[in-house]
Amino acid sequence: MQWLMRFRALWGIHKAFHGLYPAPQQLRCQALSGVEAPRWNDHDRPEEFNFASHILDYWTQMEKEGKKGPEPAFWWVNSQGDEVKWSFSDLTDLTRRAANVFTQTCGLQQGDNLALILPRVPEWWLVTIGCLRTGVVFIPGTSQLKAKDILYRLQMSGAKAIVTTDTLAPEVDSVASECPALKAKLLVSDHSHEGWLDFRSLIKSASPDHTCIKSKTEDPMVIFFTSGTTGYPKMAKHSHGLALRSCLLSCRKLLQLKTSDVLWCLSDPGWILAIVGCLLEPWASGCTLFVHRLTQFDPKVIVQVLFKYPITQTIAAPGVYRMILQQKFTNLRFPTLEHCSTGGEALLPEELEQWRKHTGLLLHEVYGQSETGITCGVLRGMKLKLGSMGKTISPFDIQIIDDKGHILPPNTEGYIGIRIKPSRPTGLFMYYENNPEKTAEVECGDFYNTGDRATMDEEGYIWFLGRGDDVINASGYRIGPVEVENALAEHPAVAESAVVSSPDSTRGEVVKAFIVLNSQFLSHDKEQLIKELQQHVKSVTAPYKYPRKVEFVTELPKTITGKIKRKELRKKEFGQM
Repeated sequence: MQWLMRFRALWGIHKAFHGLYPAPQQLRCQALSGVEAPRWNDHDRPEEFNFASHILDYWTQMEKEGKKGPEPAFWWVNSQGDEVKWSFSDLTDLTRRAANVFTQTCGLQQGDNLALILPRVPEWWLVTIGCLRTGVVFIPGTSQLKAKDILYRLQMSGAKAIVTTDTLAPEVDSVASECPALKAKLLVSDHSHEGWLDFRSLIKSASPDHTCIKSKTEDPMVIFFTSGTTGYPKMAKHSHGLALRSCLLSCRKLLQLKTSDVLWCLSDPGWILAIVGCLLEPWASGCTLFVHRLTQFDPKVIVQVLFKYPITQTIAAPGVYRMILQQKFTNLRFPTLEHCSTGGEALLPEELEQWRKHTGLLLHEVYGQSETGITCGVLRGMKLKLGSMGKTISPFDIQIIDDKGHILPPNTEGYIGIRIKPSRPTGLFMYYENNPEKTAEVECGDFYNTGDRATMDEEGYIWFLGRGDDVINASGYRIGPVEVENALAEHPAVAESAVVSSPDSTRGEVVKAFIVLNSQFLSHDKEQLIKELQQHVKSVTAPYKYPRKVEFVTELPKTITGKIKRKELRKKEFGQM
């Protein structure tokens, strides 16, 4: 009966699974005394490390010994009322089966690449951990990819297997003939598809007996496709050190998760934040990972979930919090929420203040890239400086550098650099796969040059200005788009704005603002409003930063996480030359 109940949770009869765990309010009970999360010192670099065996299997053993409380490791819900709850023991059982599917059914070996293109469904976690157990390198991608995107990723990576849904299966089939390395196609669906293996059926029939590989800390673990300033996406390859970093003492101080916490990270499964926030961070601490299917970001659903479930921490892009604030909810005092983190773009100081005013909670900013994971942030209990991304998180050593790798004085604009010499820090990407030229390009003296512009004050707080290619160079003045957006946001007419460079025959580039107006200003004279906004920016920041061009739009282009696509707007501008 226990066997059937486990699989009912995953294969469709979710509601029958509830009886195995206590009522939601009991989830917040304190963990049993005596159990602590495995941790390493900041500069420890063990020869071997595998998150599945060193962390997940550790918590499974604690459950078996009765040293860990009854909180589930994984709690998944959707808008239809279905639920999946897994203990760490369940995760160990299911992911060992997944590992056997990859090695025995698909013939994959350590070091082989697997493309993973799934939405927020439970199988995503089975695949990722199954890959950790076998040494298969997984390559996550957003489920919004199209055939051309998939073809590029499969060809560039030489992936031998792909896991996706029936929605994307036809897209994969349309390009599979051009991908000679692709040998296995695994489908996550309630329906069969010709030429595809049924992942769910294979998991059911696979053996739960599997011995995790003894991976080296420096062995490859995951590849993220990341866009550069020019050209096609690059493959940023990470070792198991990325997972080890979430277990280091300084990294644990960022969120300070306890086994009794319930963490909800709203990142799309295609991005590095999902690996960090939806897998490594919660389970390194032994807490509950909460997941909502969220086919799209609906602020009303998000607010309902925060009131309904005992979520104690959230991680989301600024756009998510911004959408909630724009809905003008009458009550945002969530009963169990204690801590909120955000990253991906700079938040406006007034948005931070609005969130604090309406929820009683501070928004703690973090910063990172596909190449780095989380590198700096506002730790819990740290003094907050509105608009700052906080301080460097050890073992990274971040400095503001020039384009030669020289460290710049405090309060001087430059590039965010991460020291890589004399030794490369744990958690930084290994290199760009098959692209030594690009790898060499970002190595700047003793530093990895992130390409992001920022300043650092005397206390070590970092202030983000924008991507290097987003920074506007107008008549010799370098202008960060966030600075102008902050100024515009203080005007009552502006609901949202995105600032980019625009070509100019005299100055080379000028500042252009794309602005979404608040409804009460839609009927105002546009020419007069432009002049008013320009004067406003001149009055609240350095006059040379004001937008010489203004275009009113009904909405701004955004990613699925709510991040503004400045690059898309910039291309539009320079395409008109």
